[in-house]
Amino acid sequence: MKSLFSKLGWLFSKAWWLLDGTRRALMNLFVLLLIVIVVTAVMTRGPKPLADKTTLVLKLDGNLVEQFSGSPREQLMAQAQGRGVPRQTRLRDVLAALEQAARDDQISAVLLDVDELGGAGLAGLHEVAAALQRFKKSGKPVLAYADSYSQRGYFIAAQADEVYLHPMGMAMLEGFGRWRTYYKDALDRIGVTAHVIKAGTYKSFGETYTANGPSPATLESEGLVYGELWTGFTAAIEAARKLEAGSIAKDIEALPQRLAAVKGDPAQLALQAKLVDGLKTRDQMRELLIGKGAKDEQSKSFRQVGLGDYLAYVKDAGAPTKLQPGIGIVVAEGEIVDGEAGPGRIGGDSTARLIRKAREDEAIKAVVLRVNSPGGSAFASEILRRELELTRQAGKPVVVSMGDVAASGGYWISMSSDAVIADAGTVTGSIGVFGMLPTAEGLMDKLSLHTGGVRTTWLAGGYDARRPLDPRLQATVQASIDHVYARFTGLAAQARKSTPDKIDAVAQGRIWTGAQAKERGLVDRIGSFDDAVQAAVQLAKLEVKAGEKPRLAYVERDLSRRERLLASLTDVMAPSLVQALGLDALPAPAVEELATLRELAKQSAQGRWERAAAVHCLCGAP
Repeated sequence: MKSLFSKLGWLFSKAWWLLDGTRRALMNLFVLLLIVIVVTAVMTRGPKPLADKTTLVLKLDGNLVEQFSGSPREQLMAQAQGRGVPRQTRLRDVLAALEQAARDDQISAVLLDVDELGGAGLAGLHEVAAALQRFKKSGKPVLAYADSYSQRGYFIAAQADEVYLHPMGMAMLEGFGRWRTYYKDALDRIGVTAHVIKAGTYKSFGETYTANGPSPATLESEGLVYGELWTGFTAAIEAARKLEAGSIAKDIEALPQRLAAVKGDPAQLALQAKLVDGLKTRDQMRELLIGKGAKDEQSKSFRQVGLGDYLAYVKDAGAPTKLQPGIGIVVAEGEIVDGEAGPGRIGGDSTARLIRKAREDEAIKAVVLRVNSPGGSAFASEILRRELELTRQAGKPVVVSMGDVAASGGYWISMSSDAVIADAGTVTGSIGVFGMLPTAEGLMDKLSLHTGGVRTTWLAGGYDARRPLDPRLQATVQASIDHVYARFTGLAAQARKSTPDKIDAVAQGRIWTGAQAKERGLVDRIGSFDDAVQAAVQLAKLEVKAGEKPRLAYVERDLSRRERLLASLTDVMAPSLVQALGLDALPAPAVEELATLRELAKQSAQGRWERAAAVHCLCGAP
């Protein structure tokens, strides 16, 4: 028996020796592989040199944005719920790539691919169009090709030297306008009353809950704005394509007859209207690009580099330092909300920290606030305005650059600045305030439900969505809304060196284009983002050598370890709970509007009247 145990012990010891040796060998191989990867990465750092006659393909995918939206956690949750992550193209990446390509000897041409371009406002479109015109001054051609052109996509394509379309495609120019969803009858049917309380004749956000159609004031205000924007939009296309002034409007009016004349072929219609220079299939376009550039033997297509890859070749002036100071850029994009918010929204607390971070950075001598927001919380807007005011008091100039939309709360946060520069197509103004106190006493009756209880004062539980609205509470909230409006117009008057009465005359919740706002003294001048940067350089008295650009630093929140981990998991997909429950049946605009109603009701229920006052324009880029 002893001999048997001895043999088993010897056998187990040999097996352990083999297992342990294998483990050590595998660990050593893993460490060695890791070292090889690190050394290779260091030795091959930097992009591979481009070959001659390379075409830069500007594929504008998804929405054109100022910053990528959504934190890693939000992106992961979106995928887990089956909503996916919206495709986005960052505006500053497009501008930087075009600037670099103009002086890059390896880049021989630019191809515009706008097939998948989604949302884009006029300010962003104007920035891209201007960048393309600057690129063309280098003598290099710009070509555009699409299976079909959307209205926004065609605006960019029209800047090209040559515009081509697939023979089964179309160029869709339809005009500006929108339909809103009005909820009054639906709310009446279920027994809910919105109780909209506002200051401003033209403040139209709340009327979607209290009416079945737009008011005359809304039709007047939006008609003037959309009319001017559409006139400028078509005039820019006609100038770029060398078309007769007014020809686009005439073609739209005669569309049925003109389309019938070409036997219903929209591609031929676009060719006849001189919107495109030719009709080509994909393979024909590929051959054209090979002829204008060079053939890539590996892909059997034209030699090319995409926007994402080309960004590795882009050179900038570098980040600001104490010895070489520069300008800090804070992006304020999206709805303004209280507290914390990730990229794509503006948090009263989180964005305030970014402004404070720029103020306390000794290498930053001035701040440019890039605003692209329809507004939101009045309280959060004031938090941000105050931070900018403190920045100016600290001796650092603040310049506001308005993007596609800078209205209501977006205008509020722009008021504490040394200069406000808007695009002609910016939608701004909307100086007005509203709040909502929805009640569902009718629904309670329908369900035969009742409430009751003891209160020491009428204000205790004064707002309860289950009960009719107390007139005393309504008067209290109205007074609060009027106070916020008076503060809004007073601050605007102070910022614009005007009077509250003069501001009130152009306020009342009315939206304006950037050009109209300039005429009414609400902005200082019309210009681009680069104009705002140059204004900040001058105000800060920075020395920038001729031919060089100032040093810029985009002040953004640093990701935590946990967020970096979540970012690496965004490819994980989970079953779609939203689709399983059928919650994706509502149109996106309706979901967003009802979400706003829910948030206002939440603040009101908590008795936080200052948070229930909203400065939101319910407007966007056309």
